[in-house]
Amino acid sequence: MNDSPVGGLKELVEALRSQQKTLTERWMKLVFGDAEVEHSDQLTYRQLADHLPSIFDEICTVLESQNLRNQEGSIERSARQHGQWRWQQGYRIDELVRELDLFRQVLLAAIGEYASGHDDFNRESEEHARLMTDEVVSFVTLASIREAVSERDRKIDEYTGRLERANHELTLRQRLISDLYESRMQVARRVAHDLRNFLNVFSTALQLAERSPAKKDTAFALAKRQVDDMAMLVDEMVEYSKVLGDDSMLTVEPFDLTGLFDELMQASRVASEAKGLRLTGQIDPGLRMVTSNRLKLKQVAYNLLSNAIKYTASGEVELSMLEAGEGRWRLRVADTGVGISAVDQERVFEEFERAAAADIPGTGLGLAIVKELSRALKGELQFQSYKGHGSVFEVSFPLVLEVDDSDR
Repeated sequence: MNDSPVGGLKELVEALRSQQKTLTERWMKLVFGDAEVEHSDQLTYRQLADHLPSIFDEICTVLESQNLRNQEGSIERSARQHGQWRWQQGYRIDELVRELDLFRQVLLAAIGEYASGHDDFNRESEEHARLMTDEVVSFVTLASIREAVSERDRKIDEYTGRLERANHELTLRQRLISDLYESRMQVARRVAHDLRNFLNVFSTALQLAERSPAKKDTAFALAKRQVDDMAMLVDEMVEYSKVLGDDSMLTVEPFDLTGLFDELMQASRVASEAKGLRLTGQIDPGLRMVTSNRLKLKQVAYNLLSNAIKYTASGEVELSMLEAGEGRWRLRVADTGVGISAVDQERVFEEFERAAAADIPGTGLGLAIVKELSRALKGELQFQSYKGHGSVFEVSFPLVLEVDDSDR
C-alpha cells in the first residue's frame, strides 16, 4: 500500500466519526433489507452491530494516520472475532462477504457525500480515501472469512470426532449385543440339555420301576435325585436371573458383621456335618460395623460356602472375615476339596461352567452369581486353587460402600 501523505483526510475522519451512529444504522437497514443476507433476520440490532463499531473506529484511525501496517493487528483481531461470531450465528460465507460489501458501500457513499459538500476536499484526496477504505474493508473481509472457515473446520473436526466416537460406541454396543445374544443362546442350549438329561434319567427310573418291581426303591431314589437336581437348576436360574435383572438402586445400611458371621455358620453347619466335614470360622475382633447391602453380601458368602461344601469330600471348610486395611475388609472361604485345575481357572466364573466331575451335583451358576454380586458391591474377587488340594476364595469389600446414581 502507498503510505505517502495526502492532505485533507483529518477533517474527513472527524466527519465520519461524528456520523458513526447514523452510518451504522444505515448499514444495518441495508443488511436487514438485503435478501442475500438471510440470517440477519434472526439477529437483534446489537448482535448485528457486533464488532462493527471497533472496525469503524480502526478504519478512521487508518485514514487519519494513512498507515495500515500500524493498525493491522487490532483490525485483524476485530475482523476475526466478527467472522467467528457470524459463523456461530449461522451465517454462510457468501452472507458474510455481502454484509461487509454493504459496509464498504456505506463508507464510500459517506466519503462521496463529504467530498460533494466540501470544495477544499480535492479529487485526489477523495480517491486516496476511497482506496484506503477499500483496502481496509478488503483486509477485514479476508480476515473474517479466514476465521469463519477456521471455525467451520474446527466444527467439522469436532463433529467428525463425535461421529467417530459414536460409531465406535455403536460398534462396541453391537458387539456387546451380539456377545450377549450368543451368551443367552448358550444358556438356553445348556438349560435345555440339562433338562433333557434330567428327563431321560427320570424316564429310565420309571421304566426300571415298572419292569423290575424288586428294584423299585432304587428306581425311586434315582428319580428323586433327578427331581432334586432339576429343582436346584431352576432355583439357581431364578436367583441368577434376579441378580442380572436387578436394576433397582442399590441400598446400603450399617450392620454388625458378627451377626452375619454367626448366621452363615449356622446355615452351613447342617450341610457340612452331613458330609462329615469340619466347619471352622474366625472373625477379627476389631471388625464389627460395616455399611453395605447385607442381603447381597450374605448371598456372596453363602454361595462361596455352599460351593466349598459341595466340592469337598473330606477335611474342612473355613469361613473368615478379616481386616484388610485401607478402608476395606476381606471375606475368605477356604476348603480342602477337589480344587480347580489351571486350565479350568480362566472360565470358572462363567455361566454353567463347572470344573468338577459329573457325579457332583451343581449347575455351574454359583460362582457366576458371586461375580455379579461382588461387582455390585464394589468387591475385588480373587482365588487360588490347585487340583486335588482345595481352593481359597477371597473378596475384598469397602468398610463403607459409597453409592452414587450409577450404582444399581
